[in-house]
Amino acid sequence: MHICLFDIDGTLIHSGGAGQGAFEVILAEQFGITNGCEGVPFSGRTDRAIMRQLFERHDIDNNEANWQRFRTAYLERLPHMLAEKPGRVLPGVVELLERLGERDDVLVGLLTGNIAEGARVKLSHYDLYHHFDFGGYGDHQVDRNEVAREALVAATDYHAAQTDTTNGDAAKAEPQVWVIGDTPLDVEAARAIDAQAIAVVTGWHSRERLQESEPDLLLEDLTDVDALLALWDQPA
Repeated sequence: MHICLFDIDGTLIHSGGAGQGAFEVILAEQFGITNGCEGVPFSGRTDRAIMRQLFERHDIDNNEANWQRFRTAYLERLPHMLAEKPGRVLPGVVELLERLGERDDVLVGLLTGNIAEGARVKLSHYDLYHHFDFGGYGDHQVDRNEVAREALVAATDYHAAQTDTTNGDAAKAEPQVWVIGDTPLDVEAARAIDAQAIAVVTGWHSRERLQESEPDLLLEDLTDVDALLALWDQPA
């Protein structure tokens, strides 16, 4: 059994800046801050970590009430931003997910800094959400490595629920875990859960920067579906 945990932004889709655009609008509308995201990195980080930095930078109390205020406004704004921005599904993604879905020896989930409902909204906009059965999300964690641990727990629970208890060998087999992402933080998250890391140069980091993070496999994109599937033909 193999477990594949996919990042979203820069790996599966480019949203045309819909997420960051929604952050900007909400800071202005809800907190009176214009150009509030300037200089704040988004790539590879959790939504909770980004908002904590934005709250601190703009002297806004980093409390649960303000987080929920942001979250509610974000989920209201995000669908409109996705409709307005020129986003797209990245090369190879649809075929890869469809072919993984045909297999009973691969479980497919998410490992993303997006909040769970934001992930659903983004992926549903691009008709991808139905490919994923579980995940780890950025609702509570500021450290992506903790999101990876949550994703692994979710994957393990899902695997246990799906395993036929009469098949003792399958139940005892240790799944091999793969993290697929576009940032050095994705590679770091993979290492945090003893997973294999596949990095793709479809996001905002150069091939050289990704190479420095030492992924197990570095790809230009996900178009070579047969080569990827061959990885998961190997015994876990």
